[in-house]
Amino acid sequence: MGTGGDEREGTTRSTQGGQDLPVNDLPVDDRPWGGRMEQAEAFDAIGDRYDEAFPHKEGQVAAAEWLAGAVPPGSRVLDLGCGTGLPTARQLVDAGLQVVGVDLSGGMLARAAAHVPEAQFLQADIADLPAGEPLLPGSFSGVAAFFSLLMLRRSEIPDTLRAVHGLLEPGGLLALSMVEADVDDVPIPFLGNTIRVSGYLRDELRQVVTDAGFEVIEEDAYAYAPATSDVPPELQVFLRCRRG
Repeated sequence: MGTGGDEREGTTRSTQGGQDLPVNDLPVDDRPWGGRMEQAEAFDAIGDRYDEAFPHKEGQVAAAEWLAGAVPPGSRVLDLGCGTGLPTARQLVDAGLQVVGVDLSGGMLARAAAHVPEAQFLQADIADLPAGEPLLPGSFSGVAAFFSLLMLRRSEIPDTLRAVHGLLEPGGLLALSMVEADVDDVPIPFLGNTIRVSGYLRDELRQVVTDAGFEVIEEDAYAYAPATSDVPPELQVFLRCRRG
C-alpha cells in the first residue's frame, strides 16, 4: 500500500536530496476519526516494517517496468504515494527518469530521500495536491499510483484521478494498483496500527478510472500474501492506462 504524514499538522514540504523547501498550508480534514494526519502518523510509526511485510512486489515491479519503458527517455514521472521510495522511485530513477515522489508521511519521505537521493520529494495530501512547482499541469509523461488511492475515501478518488489526468501530458501514462475490495473508508489493523482503507470491485474500479478520462490499456491481477499474519492475503489489481 502507498501512504500518505508530517509530524507537523497542516503543512506540505518539498525536498530534494533531503533538503527542505518552502512550507504551505494543507486543508484540514474534518473526518470524526481524527483526520488524515493520523493516517500518516500510523505510517510514520510503521517505517521500515512496511517493506518487510511486503518483500515480494512482482506486480508493482512489472507495472513500473512497463511505465519506465513506455515513456520517452529522461521523462518526468510522478510517484503518487511513494512511501519509502522502494521499489518504485528507485526503479524509475535507475531507468533514467526524473522522479517526483509525493506522500503525506514524513517518516516515509525521510526514508525515500535516503533510498533515492536523486529524486525530488514533496510532502502533500494526494487528495489535494498543491498547485505549482513541481506539480505543473501537463508536466509529467507518466504517473505511478501503487496502492495510494486505498488511503482515500471513495468520494475523493475520482477528483484525485482527474487531478492526475491534468498533471499528465496528452497521451501520458498511468500505472495504477488497488486491492480489490468493496469497502469505503473502513478501519483495519495494519502492522500494529490502525489505518482506514477504501477499494472497489474490479469492474467498478475500471469504470472510475475511465470516467476520469483514462483509457485502460491492460489489466493484471495477483493474489498476494504479505509476509506477516497481521495483514490478510489480498487480490491486487493493476491497470495500465493512457490519458484520453
